[in-house]
Amino acid sequence: MGWEKTHATQPSTRLTWAPDDLSAAAALGGAQLPAAGLLWWIYDTTTQDSYGAGLGGALGALCLLLFAPLLLPILGVLSAFVLTLPSVVLARLAGRHFPGPGRGWHVVAPVGPALFWGVPAGVLFGWPLGTTVAGLAALGLLPTLWVGLVRRRGWRPAGVWWRAALGSVVLLVPAVGGGVLATETGLIQEYEPPKLTPAQLAGVWRGDSGAELRLRPDGSAEAVELPTQPPFGDDHVRDYVRCRGSGTWEPDGDSDNTDRDGVLLKLDGDCGEDTHWSISGSEDSPELFVLFGDPDGGVLWILKPAGA
Repeated sequence: MGWEKTHATQPSTRLTWAPDDLSAAAALGGAQLPAAGLLWWIYDTTTQDSYGAGLGGALGALCLLLFAPLLLPILGVLSAFVLTLPSVVLARLAGRHFPGPGRGWHVVAPVGPALFWGVPAGVLFGWPLGTTVAGLAALGLLPTLWVGLVRRRGWRPAGVWWRAALGSVVLLVPAVGGGVLATETGLIQEYEPPKLTPAQLAGVWRGDSGAELRLRPDGSAEAVELPTQPPFGDDHVRDYVRCRGSGTWEPDGDSDNTDRDGVLLKLDGDCGEDTHWSISGSEDSPELFVLFGDPDGGVLWILKPAGA
């Protein structure tokens, strides 16, 4: 007996989907998102620089968790139309024209929509093509198989949704275990800031709103509209002040705010206190940054080499 042919109305003879297919696709499409989001969060916080932020986005993740009952069904419907239902149609089309078990085509079919959306996304946003397509195909795989299973079993919509909700909890277990295992074994490489020599640090660094820092090889520095620590005893409650002036700089690996290498900037006059700019980015695309104020909600300033 075929993968789809147990339904009483034989919907597999049409290259479309039934309302029950949409319900099943949306149910598991949304149910798998907490596990997928957790894996993405583990990967992102491990491989990307948090710029000294306190909880690495954990507060945002907690807010999403609180609104999950409202968001997941909506996101499930979106993923159903974008990934799952096109995969179901492709699987039925392949099963009609090519030999092989129906389950096999349901496994392969999600690659089609993943390529359709992943290739332009990679081009437009600069995402790695292989990772993007593989991630989208993975998101479409389980819901595509789930649609076939639901049609075979003949579950009612209420039964589909409570089983999907239970599956959402079950999927979190391998997501946590897999994420921890990947980080501990080095499969996911932990981010490490680059080590820059004084010669690499010397030059012009620019940021938003006209901020500019010129570091000369002789240790002198010049700032234009550069944020710095407020002067000691400042009567105004400010996270930073914008300064224009000259001073000195030196490579600095010790700071009260961070344990990474950086630049200690000392501007002359009353242009703020000494400011430690930490090194971030990569060897090819270095950055200098400082986080003013509360680590969980402060103001982040990033400088990049001129022309970058």
